[in-house]
Amino acid sequence: MRPQDSAGAVELEEPGLPLTDDAPPGASEEPAAAEAAGAPDSGRCWLCLSSPCCSRTEPAKKKAPCPGLGLFYTLLSAFCFSVSSLLVKKVQDVHAVEISAFRCVLQMLIVLPCLIYRKTGFIGPKSHRIFLILRGVLGSTSMMLIYYAFQTMALADATVITFSSPVFTSIFAWICLKEKYSPWDALFTMFTIAGVILIVRPPFLFGSSGIEESYSVHLKGTFAAIGHAVFAASTLVILRKMGKSVDYFLTIWYYVVLGLVETVIILFILGEWSLPYCGLDRLFLILIALFGLGAQIFITKALQIEKAGPVAIMRTMDVVFAFIFQIIFFNNVPTWWTVGGAVCVVASNVGAAIRKWYQSSK
Repeated sequence: MRPQDSAGAVELEEPGLPLTDDAPPGASEEPAAAEAAGAPDSGRCWLCLSSPCCSRTEPAKKKAPCPGLGLFYTLLSAFCFSVSSLLVKKVQDVHAVEISAFRCVLQMLIVLPCLIYRKTGFIGPKSHRIFLILRGVLGSTSMMLIYYAFQTMALADATVITFSSPVFTSIFAWICLKEKYSPWDALFTMFTIAGVILIVRPPFLFGSSGIEESYSVHLKGTFAAIGHAVFAASTLVILRKMGKSVDYFLTIWYYVVLGLVETVIILFILGEWSLPYCGLDRLFLILIALFGLGAQIFITKALQIEKAGPVAIMRTMDVVFAFIFQIIFFNNVPTWWTVGGAVCVVASNVGAAIRKWYQSSK
């Protein structure tokens, strides 16, 4: 998941590490008497003649991160998300819910040792359990919906629609967390809605042109992608509500455990459970889980050393990768309607990110 996300979906702000430590005035100056007494160079103490001085210990300085490393991590995260989406699109003989179940199992095997090592428990604080349950159910539902969207519509179309999630996040945060919803947020919402309309292309506005596959299938995928954006935004609001009082790995644990239970129930109802016959499909299922987890790790690392604004802007590279993969692997050139919709949605995300970045820098 993302958890994110989906930065387009994750909005965490970490204070940047100082690149230099400001020294007090005159700190580097040695007393004149020391120089007269033949004191050693400034690297040695003029009192005990040792280097460094044994009478005092300086706190260890944090090593400054490499400039641009956070943005590089974000680029890697976008690439991993895009590859995972591409593999979901390639696995056509396995139901989207079953792909979600396989991902939950593989990620559970990875998260379990982490929880044991960190000794955080498997249930969490009593006051936050209801939020953890909601996070697990809504997050896993979001995952199933986006996988279904990738299988039923063009890769670029589904990816662009998922970037409408920040709009729903702002609305839900305004309703549930009493966060401010400004006229700028309303403007970005209108841009996003316009972009989604250009991608959906309803017949009563655009006629029947521009949709290669059956419009009913395209519409189902569209609703699934929008549903993913809504549930992902709800998950992010819940994570904001819990704050840092709950361990990150515990939220992932609830996500994969409840997701596995939910997918098994749905597969039992649909009667769609079946092991993939092709060995290549089995490899794809493993890679989907690994690339999805890698994307989550990279976006988390990026937010630890870089501000949320630049990270959110760089995350839009996911759209670029989706366009490239759709052309290369499916020989499907996106229409100008899709390009126009992508420009509107990406502009909305970039505008919102720049505005929050500017506000946080005041």
